[in-house]
Amino acid sequence: MSRLTRPLLLTLALHPAARLPAQTLSGETPRPWAANIVVPQCRSFGTTHPDALHIAGVDVQVSIVEQVATTTMDIRLTNPTSRRLEAELLVPVPDGAAVRGFAFDGAASQPTAQLLPADEARRTYEAIVAQIKDPALLEFVGCNLVRSSVFPVEAGGAQRVRLTYEHLLSADGDRMDYVLPRSEALGQVTPWNVSVQIKSARPISTVYSPSHPVDTRRSGDGAVTVNLQKTAATEPGSFRLSCLKGGSGVSASLMAYPDAKGDGGYFLLLAGLPEKPANADAKPMKREVTLVIDRSGSMSGEKIEQVKEAAKQIVGALDEGESFNIYIYNDGVQAFSPAAVAKSSGTVKLASGFIEAVTANGGTNIHDALLQALSQPATPDTVPLVLFMTDGLPTVGNTSEMAIRNVAMQSNPHQRRIFTFGVGYDVNAPLLQKISDETRAASTFVLPDEDVEVKVAGVFKRLQGPVLTGAQLTTTTADNAKTVAVMDLIPDKLPDLFEGDQLVLLGRYLHADAGLRFTLNGAFMGQPRTFAFTFPLEKATTRNAFIPRLWASRRIA
Repeated sequence: MSRLTRPLLLTLALHPAARLPAQTLSGETPRPWAANIVVPQCRSFGTTHPDALHIAGVDVQVSIVEQVATTTMDIRLTNPTSRRLEAELLVPVPDGAAVRGFAFDGAASQPTAQLLPADEARRTYEAIVAQIKDPALLEFVGCNLVRSSVFPVEAGGAQRVRLTYEHLLSADGDRMDYVLPRSEALGQVTPWNVSVQIKSARPISTVYSPSHPVDTRRSGDGAVTVNLQKTAATEPGSFRLSCLKGGSGVSASLMAYPDAKGDGGYFLLLAGLPEKPANADAKPMKREVTLVIDRSGSMSGEKIEQVKEAAKQIVGALDEGESFNIYIYNDGVQAFSPAAVAKSSGTVKLASGFIEAVTANGGTNIHDALLQALSQPATPDTVPLVLFMTDGLPTVGNTSEMAIRNVAMQSNPHQRRIFTFGVGYDVNAPLLQKISDETRAASTFVLPDEDVEVKVAGVFKRLQGPVLTGAQLTTTTADNAKTVAVMDLIPDKLPDLFEGDQLVLLGRYLHADAGLRFTLNGAFMGQPRTFAFTFPLEKATTRNAFIPRLWASRRIA
């Protein structure tokens, strides 16, 4: 920001282990509200005239070092009127936050910002609501509040305002949670750009947002960058991020929401794997990859060319000792080989020629394509993966949705994991999703304006190095006896976990005063392994209201 003026009068030096107390500037006397109050998490409010200021966008940069988070908000305002407007900023912030800086463009009085504790913040919210008759601010009751000095927004002009605050993240064992308060109102249309950089001396097992879709990029064992996806720029609700630090095996943490009747509640179990196994001699299991490519007439043109390029990239990216096969289908089904072949320079060259010769024509025989791909002989000591692509509904052969689903569930003797790709709008999305869920895999959908090659290659890149396969989760008592303490799990069948992967499990818990004890069994790095986790429930809180909402939305879906 090129012309932001003068630093805030209040500065605070922090030590990562220090407790961050609430701060209030002394000497402040009550003053009337400005004509416009800007609450970037919600909207702008006109105290003397109808709303005039427009919040054009909010850019948020977050730096998390160990357990201390520094949040910098750049708020872009526009004034469409022909008169100069005075405004001030109200920003709900987490408990324990401390203001580090406040500035805005242009010459004006010395910028200041006052941090109000939760009780005073509540009175402030109620006073504004009483004046403007709008209850929108009351959803932030419980947060602390930053109130800025008055600043100008010139007629027909724009103003940029920057606020920086720090706070100590709440932590539960190896998990720490970051929350950026925002409105839950669906009418909020201001675009937000959120980027979070996390640095830790310990390896980071997984990073997960239960509130918004994010893109995650690792630059080391203890360094992760998380960006809010552009498609979610206007999605409402507080932005939440949980970071789980790991060790040599599976790390796990649990968040819970108590039921109002006291008969249990809802939980979110977050588990992750190390980016790389601590044991250098341990090797992930080999993969057997089967590509099943739709070459019906609707795939003609750019789509089939993108799919062919993705197929060649996948075959070429396999590790030595891994195996592959290719099936192409339209009215009928044609295989590259009767069974999967080991990757070598010779088989890669032959596969490239087979792929290059593919043309698009005919109908869509999904049933037979699935049946043949799943019936081929298995490659010993591998994790069998199927990448199944289609751009339409079944039109040839057995077109029954139930029959196609039963192929995946009942005619899959080698327990192949079926990763489905729906290309375009004319696909049976629930069917593809069900096939993936039932086979420990995932589904991906490619919109008409998206690149099929990029989407397919991106999914395959995440399937590097199977680490935990065939996972089974049970709940037990303290003496390891099985018990039914949880129900309505989502997903009900656990997926395989790959290098740097994560497991997100939602469910309901029943009477569990002694806490929840989970036992996770599976093949870890190809060897049978059992992990046990015990989670006390005294930290279950209604502040985790996002958990039952997330569970319900997944359940409905």
